[in-house]
Amino acid sequence: MKTPSSPAGGFSRRGFLLTAGTAAAGTALAWGSPLGETDARAAVSTTAGRFARPDVSVAPKFRWWWPDGNVDPAEIRREVDQIADAGFAGAEIAAVHHSISDKSVLDPAGHGWGTPAWVDAVEAALDQAHRRGVTIDLTIGPSWPAAVPTITPDDTAAVKELAYGSVTVAAGATYTGPVPAPVVAAASAVKVQQPILVQAARIDPANSTRKETGLDLSSVQDLTSKVRDGQISWTAPSDGSWVIISHWERGSAQTPESGPHTSPAAYVVDHFSAAGTKAVTGFWESHILTPDVRRLIAKAGATLFEDSIEIETKALMWTPDLPAEFARRKGYSVLPYLPAITQNNGNQVFAYEAAATRRIRYDFWDVVSQLFNENHITALRKWAHSVGLEMRCQPYGAPTDAIASAAILDVPEGESIGFHNLDDWRSLAGGRDMAGRTVLSGEMGAYTGGAYNTTWKKFLLTAGGAYAAGLNRSVIHGFSYASAPGVKWPGFAAFTPYGGNIGYAESWGPRQPTWRHVQDISGYLSRLHQVLQSGTPRIDVAIFRQTGYSKTGIGASWFTASGIPLGWTHQFISAPLLDLPNAKVRGGRLAPDGPAYKAVFVEGDHFYNMDCTLQVGVAEKLLKFTRAGLPIVLLGDWSAATVPGRGSDAENARLRSVLADLVAQPKVKVVAATTDVPAALAALGVTPDVTYAQSSTLLNFHRYDDGADYYYLCNGKHAETVKPPVAAIDHLVSFGRTRANAVPYLLDPWTGEVRRIALYTEDGDKVTARVTLQPGEVMIVALASPGSLGDAAGRTHATSTEAAEVLFADGRLTARATAAGTYATTLATGRTVRTEIPDVPAPITPENWRLEVEDLRPGASATETETVVHRLTLGTLQPWPDIPELADVSGIGRYTTTVDLPRPWTSAHGAYLELGQVFDTCRVTVNGKRVPAVDQINPVVDVGPYLRGGANTITIEVATTLNNRLRVSDPAVYGAASRQAYGLVGPVRLVPYAQAVIA
Repeated sequence: MKTPSSPAGGFSRRGFLLTAGTAAAGTALAWGSPLGETDARAAVSTTAGRFARPDVSVAPKFRWWWPDGNVDPAEIRREVDQIADAGFAGAEIAAVHHSISDKSVLDPAGHGWGTPAWVDAVEAALDQAHRRGVTIDLTIGPSWPAAVPTITPDDTAAVKELAYGSVTVAAGATYTGPVPAPVVAAASAVKVQQPILVQAARIDPANSTRKETGLDLSSVQDLTSKVRDGQISWTAPSDGSWVIISHWERGSAQTPESGPHTSPAAYVVDHFSAAGTKAVTGFWESHILTPDVRRLIAKAGATLFEDSIEIETKALMWTPDLPAEFARRKGYSVLPYLPAITQNNGNQVFAYEAAATRRIRYDFWDVVSQLFNENHITALRKWAHSVGLEMRCQPYGAPTDAIASAAILDVPEGESIGFHNLDDWRSLAGGRDMAGRTVLSGEMGAYTGGAYNTTWKKFLLTAGGAYAAGLNRSVIHGFSYASAPGVKWPGFAAFTPYGGNIGYAESWGPRQPTWRHVQDISGYLSRLHQVLQSGTPRIDVAIFRQTGYSKTGIGASWFTASGIPLGWTHQFISAPLLDLPNAKVRGGRLAPDGPAYKAVFVEGDHFYNMDCTLQVGVAEKLLKFTRAGLPIVLLGDWSAATVPGRGSDAENARLRSVLADLVAQPKVKVVAATTDVPAALAALGVTPDVTYAQSSTLLNFHRYDDGADYYYLCNGKHAETVKPPVAAIDHLVSFGRTRANAVPYLLDPWTGEVRRIALYTEDGDKVTARVTLQPGEVMIVALASPGSLGDAAGRTHATSTEAAEVLFADGRLTARATAAGTYATTLATGRTVRTEIPDVPAPITPENWRLEVEDLRPGASATETETVVHRLTLGTLQPWPDIPELADVSGIGRYTTTVDLPRPWTSAHGAYLELGQVFDTCRVTVNGKRVPAVDQINPVVDVGPYLRGGANTITIEVATTLNNRLRVSDPAVYGAASRQAYGLVGPVRLVPYAQAVIA
């Protein structure tokens, strides 16, 4: 961003620059003056008032890690208070303690998950949450995946796998001996494994791949009937080498992460069968949902949460009813095809001809997906509702249709550490929005090796892009219970140490110096959530996915790489979503009541060789949709399209007939290459709601509520690993408006202030302004009726100016500049006005600082902290590690300086305070009055209302991580960490401005 002294640009409050499309180079728009007291009171019941003071229900939450039931109910109540006092909506209780290597100290029998001690603590948490008006979520089991201690690996309800054994038999040779044993032995806890099928197949090298042995599908023989007492005798035909393959059904004996959490040990349940789900619900009803817990759930509300579906098997993921369910759903037996599905530690072992292999694997995983969504997701949600809970889940990890799962859940959830790019969020958002639900939550801020060195700025940079892709509530990773047996200062942390090293981020809470400022963070996130949970979404294009996987990082052709940088927005939908009540077309839009897609884009299946496949029912729905006016673009050659999986000739013929009708419709375009997509969209009259004047890293999300359009903007990146880093942006942006007379407002998520924009151009249903944002910086623009969100109703705006900024101050159009002069401004009426700006002092760089530091150190116990105060005088700002007294200090520093301003200093004068580099969070006080929350990504503050002529005292309070202290207090774990450049590094400048009324 250009500084106030730059010749080709102006500076605006909190780093937001907006200039009109016809403005001269360097013109800019600022926020304007705050709402007056009368206006603010009037706005309490309006959208502006809700934005300034969001309801606690939209605030972020924490993952709250307990060392199983080794917790004190009184401490639990204190921690609920700490979370509520900090402005968060509550927490999700999870039994997680990866940092504790000796689990025996946790007493799994007496204090494990689900024990009376655990339930007592849950009751305390629910009760205190009710008292404080926050909510508690209850994780489905200890750690993850879902597990209960009432089953063994051999029980029907336990997770299953299908292992294989094999032996090669030469042409014409006879094999006599035991049925081939599994290649990978069963886990020691597994006592029963049985072969359910024995087959023979001829090896066909033509079908082999680099990792898979090719087989001839037509040669497969069922040898099961030849098995006697575990022995088999079989003579191979003389036409080549053969392989005997045995398939063994057995439990996998998977247990929750970092256990044991219970005694007896809990085992993961079968996520694809009704029995597995009943094992979970039965345990809850018998052991956790006591009368008091049920009463508290009814009073306080709660959500049942399930973490990502990380089923870990040595062989093929399986469920005993799968053969019967497969035959019922697909109309043929899966058994002859099992060799092509067989897995060994996640790798395919055998393959038939490539196309046949793809089709059978599609059908297999489609059935698994259906079983997961029916027997697990749907069944759990139904049960949860019956006991007063909602259902939240991360519905991915297994190869299932997570898009469809997201449509079933009350709240689908993603995660920042596992999602490869923003399209993983867009897949879940498509399910949420097509189902008409509101919230997509995210497990946010888990960083490998980030324990006690993660900054809030890093968190905000990660979350910023996800919010543009559909996230609208952060569940922050995380908040650790205070203590546990044997832990060191600063207390129990669920994920550090991790294997003896620095673990995952982060244990937030009062132990962290930045907790002093955390209300600023929670307020910022709450306002983002308020906007992003209001009304209904408006998305440009729905991308149809034949296979609805998430957590893959696989995007959409053209739209992901080229469309997003031009302003396009998209989401992913899958076949089950087209059966929802919202799947209708009105006014040329799919799901017109939200997300109101303007078009559907269909391409080959990214997960199956880009094959052009569609279910006949999907093709028929698309035909119905386009006849109702919905534009559709198909990429690829669809003339020989097939149904996915092992479809019949009749099905394929029917599909091609429907597609021939489809492509003949006037609202349908078929393109051969991705580069042809934008022309096809243009020919169909489909344009994005937001357009950029150039390719940009700007991301956007649009919502519509009560006659107003809300646009969330973030200068972000599509994925954490994108190179090079995002740079600052400064370019024109055009926003679509639903109401013809709507005018633009800026909503400041840091302070809650709402200001009408004073400089922009209009062209029909578009409003154009210039947006300037630093990397990761966020802006919210609303287009609403004049006066509906605040001041300056009915006032004429500017379309161009020579001044640095134009704003509405006390309802009047005002020019602002950092240098004296006469500035011309063109109004929307076409009239040009020249405005005199009085003398403006030159920018001031403070030369001397007094620094007081609260140095936080280990105290007498793991949860006690000693504070040592350092007082220094600095002539030059520099990082704490460069100051000998502060080299290994973590804590809170207060920098104080005095700045003299000339007299007279009138109401026409003000100044921006540029903080430069700050590590980590900060707050500003001027002449004893605290300035509203500072943008922690771009720390520039308009301190004009707090300044006066003569001497002015400015204090900047900075809070750090605990990294630098832990390096020396616990070197065995944290000694390898580098010192972080704490403190106010600057450069710090006070940049005066002056302003005068234009009209």
